[in-house]
Amino acid sequence: MSAEYSMIKAAAARRWIDERSVMLESLLAMRRAGADILITYAANDVARWLKESKG
Repeated sequence: MSAEYSMIKAAAARRWIDERSVMLESLLAMRRAGADILITYAANDVARWLKESKG
């Protein structure tokens, strides 16, 4: 996941992509592929985004 994380972060820094939507889709794709556990550098960001979306 670290290589994918760094590519997403780099592209988002250049404003080529929306970091939140791409990161969440990347993690969801791994889950759909069968992953039971995801360990990622993005955990803090994702937790914050999910908390914000709950309102």
